[in-house]
Amino acid sequence: MNKEKLSQEEKGLLDAVESGEYESTLTELRKKELEAAANLTFKKDKRINIRISNRDLVAIQSKATEEGIPYQTLVSSIIHKYISGSLQDLTANKSGKRR
Repeated sequence: MNKEKLSQEEKGLLDAVESGEYESTLTELRKKELEAAANLTFKKDKRINIRISNRDLVAIQSKATEEGIPYQTLVSSIIHKYISGSLQDLTANKSGKRR
């Protein structure tokens, strides 16, 4: 895990987990609720095929490697974040100026 990208709070949590000092306060009921939500959120029951440039594919694979996840998972995450509104196209709201 790249600790340089973690906040102080995240670093503290990671250190506690790695040293065996972390104690979860998660109740069994809350754990079941979270597991159910995760199962619904990450259910992948449809397959798509897309064509993208080699340059974009290499960039996605490189970014996925940095994140430690499969590139298909990264693509799925990007799509999910975009349609849920947590990832936005920064160029979509710019004026019509072109260079």
